[in-house]
Amino acid sequence: MQTSVASSRKILYLLFGFILCSFASIGQKTVPELWGQRVHDEAHVLKAETVDLLEKELALYEDSTTNQIAILIVQSLDGDVLEDYSLRVVEKWKLGSKKNDNGVLLLIAVDDHKMRIEVGQGLEGVLTDAHCNRIIRNEMAPEFRRGDYDAGVLAAITSIKAAIQGEYSSEDASNDFDDLDPTIKWVIAGVIFLFLAIFASVGLFSEGAMTWVLYAFLTPFYAVFQGLLFSWWIFGAYLIVYPLLRLWIVKSGKKLMKWESSGGGGSSGSGGSSWSSGGSSWSSSSSSSSSSFSGGGGSFGGGGSSGSW
Repeated sequence: MQTSVASSRKILYLLFGFILCSFASIGQKTVPELWGQRVHDEAHVLKAETVDLLEKELALYEDSTTNQIAILIVQSLDGDVLEDYSLRVVEKWKLGSKKNDNGVLLLIAVDDHKMRIEVGQGLEGVLTDAHCNRIIRNEMAPEFRRGDYDAGVLAAITSIKAAIQGEYSSEDASNDFDDLDPTIKWVIAGVIFLFLAIFASVGLFSEGAMTWVLYAFLTPFYAVFQGLLFSWWIFGAYLIVYPLLRLWIVKSGKKLMKWESSGGGGSSGSGGSSWSSGGSSWSSSSSSSSSSFSGGGGSFGGGGSSGSW
C-alpha cells in the first residue's frame, strides 16, 4: 500500500513538473532549425542577391578561418527577451567549433527595432562588447533607420570580420550626438546658440579692442558647437555678420561698454574688472575655476552587445 502511494506521488510530481515546463515554454519564441543555412531571413527584408552573397561570403570565411557566423532576422520577438532568445538560438545552432568556441550570431528583430551580436567564448577577446556596440550603433542603426537592411547587414558582417582580425577599432571617433532625435538636437542647438549670442553681444557693444578679442575668442566655439555639431552656415554667418553688426553699431552711435581695470591702489582687496554702460555698472572679482552548414558545438557565455534603431 505504501509503495503504491509513493509511486503515485512520484507520478504526480513528474506530471506537475511537466506542466510547469509547459507553461514556462509558453511565451518563448520558437527557435528555427538551422537547415544548413547561414542566413535566415524570416522577415524577408533582404534582397535575394544579398542573401546569396552573404551565404557564399560566410562559407568562404569559415573555410579560411574556421569561424562560424550566422544571421537570423525575425519579424518580431513576440514578447520574448532579446538576450534570452539570442542565447537559445546559439545553444540550438551550436555555432563555432567545440574546440575553439568561435561562433557569432547576428540577430535582428524588425518590428521590435532591436538587434544583437552574440559572440562565442573563444572570440570574446577579439570581438569585444565594445566592438559589437560600435558596430550596432555606427554600421547597422543608421542604415536600418533609412530602411536599408541590406546595407546594414553587409556593413555589420564586414565589421565583425574586421574586428576579429584586429582591424576594427572599438574607439568611436564620432559620438552619440548624431543619434539624437532631431527635435532634441535643435533644442540643444538653441540653448548653445543663446549662450554664445550673449557673449557675442557683450563683444559687439564693447569699446576698443575688446570687441575683437571676444570675436576671436568665440570663433572656435562657434566652429565646434555650431558648425561641427549642427550646421556650418551658422559658423559662416557668425564670421560675416559679427563685423557687419559692429560697423553698424559704431556708425549708429550706440553706447558702448567701457572696460576699466581697477588695480587696488593702496587697498588690501584683490584686483578686479568692471564695465559701465549708460550709468549702470557690473563688476566681477577674479577666481580659479553555401555548402551544407551545421554548428560545431561551440559555447556561448553571453558575450556581445545589444542595440536598437
